[in-house]
Amino acid sequence: MHSISLLATALTLLSSSNASRLLARDDTCSVIQQVTSTFYGYPDNSPPGAGIAYTQCGRDSAGGSGTFSDPVTFASASGEFDTCEVIYAPYLKKYLRYEDECTQCESDWNNGGTWHVDTWIGSSTEDGGQDQIDCEDQLTPDSQSIIRNPADDLEVDTTELYDNGSCNTGNTYTDYDTSTYCSS
Repeated sequence: MHSISLLATALTLLSSSNASRLLARDDTCSVIQQVTSTFYGYPDNSPPGAGIAYTQCGRDSAGGSGTFSDPVTFASASGEFDTCEVIYAPYLKKYLRYEDECTQCESDWNNGGTWHVDTWIGSSTEDGGQDQIDCEDQLTPDSQSIIRNPADDLEVDTTELYDNGSCNTGNTYTDYDTSTYCSS
C-alpha cells in the first residue's frame, strides 16, 4: 500500500510544471551566442531604485561584485532562465544571477526567442541619473555570448562598471574565445 501511495505522490509531483521543468533542465555547461546584452540601474529600474523581483536568491536588492559567490544581478524574460540561475558573461568577466524582470527582454523572448540579458550596474542606494543611463548606453555592445552552468573558477573582474560617476568601459572584453569555457 505504501508503494502505491509513494508512486501516486511521485506522479503528482512529476506532472507539475515546475517539477517537469526541473527534470528537463540540463546542467551541462553550454555557450549561448547572439545574446542581446544591455544594462540597467537605479535610475531606469521599474520602479526607480534597487528593488528586484526574485528576493529568494539571497538578497533583497540588486547588486553583486561579479564573483561566483557574489554574482551581479541581471534581469531577463521569465522562462528564459531559471530564477536564481548563475551564468557567466565573458564580455564582462563576471558571474551574473537572474534576479529581476525586464520588459524589453520579455518582448524579445516572446517575439522570436531572442536571448536578452540586462545587467545591473551602479549603486544599490544612489541614483546616478542621466550620467548613469549614458554609461549604460556606452557599455552596451553588439550581441555577446553567455555561459550557462559555468565552472565556478573562471576569471573575474570585480571592477564596478559605473562607480560614483565613472563609466568603466575599459573593463569590458570582446576578445574572448567561447570554445574554452565548457571544455573539461
